[in-house]
Amino acid sequence: MKDKTTERDAAPDAGARPRSYRVHDTIVEARPIEPALYLVATPIGNLGDITLRALETLAGADVLACEDTRVTRVLLDRYGIANRPYAYHEHNANEAGPRLIAVLDAGRSVALVSDAGTPLVSDPGYRLAQTAIAAGHRVVPLPGPSAPLAALVGSGLSNDAFLFAGFLPSKDKARRDRLAELARVPATLIFFESPHRIGATLVGAADTLGRERPAVVCRELTKTYEEFRRGTLGSLADHYGGGIVVKGEIVLVIGPPPEEAAPDARDVDALLTRLSAEMPAGKAATEAAKVTGLNRRTLYDRLLTLKDLP
Repeated sequence: MKDKTTERDAAPDAGARPRSYRVHDTIVEARPIEPALYLVATPIGNLGDITLRALETLAGADVLACEDTRVTRVLLDRYGIANRPYAYHEHNANEAGPRLIAVLDAGRSVALVSDAGTPLVSDPGYRLAQTAIAAGHRVVPLPGPSAPLAALVGSGLSNDAFLFAGFLPSKDKARRDRLAELARVPATLIFFESPHRIGATLVGAADTLGRERPAVVCRELTKTYEEFRRGTLGSLADHYGGGIVVKGEIVLVIGPPPEEAAPDARDVDALLTRLSAEMPAGKAATEAAKVTGLNRRTLYDRLLTLKDLP
C-alpha cells in the first residue's frame, strides 16, 4: 500500500462529531460500540456492497484507520459519515500503529479498513491486529466484500477446497518456481495479479501446471466492466500473452490438478516383489510408497501377504 495523502497523519481524531450514517434518504443514529479493534470489510468496487453493520461501525468508532484517506472519504461521503479517517499503511505503520494501540489502551474503539475488500488480506493490517491481540484487546472481524471469494464463486471452478496465494513473484523464474510448488495442491488456486503481468503469468502457469488446466481471469469485479474470461491455461495464455493491453484489477483462479488414476494392483505387487528382493521389507514398502503415492503401512502389509503366498 502507498501513502497517497497527508490527511490525518498526525494524532488519531476521536473528538466530538455526529455519529450517524445515511441509508437512502434516512439518517440513522449509530449506536455506541464497545472498545475493540474492528476489521471492517468495504466494497471492492460497487459502493452498494457495504453492509449495515459496517456503516454503523464506521460511523460509531472513536477512530477510523484506513489505507488511503481519499479512497475512504469517497465511501464515507456516499453514506453521510462524519468520522475523519486516519492514515495507516505500510509506510507509516511503525509510527501510526502505536498511536492506534494507545487509543485501544485508553478504552476506545478503532475501526480499520483497507482501500477495498477485507482488511489484513494482502495488506499490513495483520501487524496491528497481532499487536492488539498481544496487548489483550478484542479484535472483531466484520465480514463482507472479498475479491478472492467473489472471484472464486464467480469462476464456476471447484470451491470445496481452495488456496489464496496472494501475489506471485514478479520475476519469471521465481514465479515459475512458486507455481511448481503449488502444482499438486489438491485445491483451486487464487492469485492477485497486475494487468501488465497477467500475460507472462498465464504463459508461465500453462508451462508449469499444464495447458489443459481450467482457469478464469476475473477482472474489475463488481464494477461496470466486470469480466470473467474462462478457458484453459493454454487458451488464456494465448489470448493474454499476445501483447494485448489489459486494464483494471485482476484475480486469477486456477482449477485443481486432475486426479491421478490409482496404480494397477498387479503393477504394485510387481514393484513390491522386486524391491523386497533388494532390501528389507520395511524399506521396500517405504520406497514403493514414494513411487506410487500409496500408504506405506498398506504396502508393508501387502508385501507380507505376498511373501506368505505359495
